Amino acid sequence: MLEQGLREAGCSVVVAHDGRAGLRVAQEGGHDVLVVDWLLPELDGLALLRALRRARDATPVLMLTARDAVADRVAALDAGADDYLVKPFAFVELLARLRALERRRKGAAASVIAVADLEIDTVGRTARRGGRELGLSAREFAVLERLALGRGRIVTREQLHDHVYDAAADLASNVVDVHVANVRKKVDVGFECKLIHTRRGLGYVLEVPT
Repeated sequence: MLEQGLREAGCSVVVAHDGRAGLRVAQEGGHDVLVVDWLLPELDGLALLRALRRARDATPVLMLTARDAVADRVAALDAGADDYLVKPFAFVELLARLRALERRRKGAAASVIAVADLEIDTVGRTARRGGRELGLSAREFAVLERLALGRGRIVTREQLHDHVYDAAADLASNVVDVHVANVRKKVDVGFECKLIHTRRGLGYVLEVPT
């Protein structure tokens, strides 16, 4: 019934009837949203969800279940579910939630700035290089974010200062340089391709060298 309703609503649907098959289908990729029942045979929905998130699959997941206890909702959300809908439900609400997850997914994709193998998520406030989390502090992230927003162009020390601090803040003259140095260590050390470059007397630039 769910498959039929989604198809009639104009969705392209792939169905798996147990958790192991569902995990295989999900790992094939190309899905906008996953609807996962908690009580699946072979592999339950929570285990399926955890496996996806361990593999860094960020596809939005709507958990669909009869389990309505607060502890169950918390467990599913903590495992990586993006939404949680309790049976019985109105089909129009399911469609509305799926549309909301799709909008969120598109917004998240637009929020990621990529430079070579460096990815800066301006919404999640995280950065990765080569798939590895960089572990930036809040101010280090702000420095990298400003460089990424101006990627390929020189960003002055004053522009970095104003992005990280209140423009009127009275700071030591080298504080921006210290932050950039720390960010450069986390972004470039261990990688052959260096992405953060100094333009003496002008500022800094984030780019792939030619």
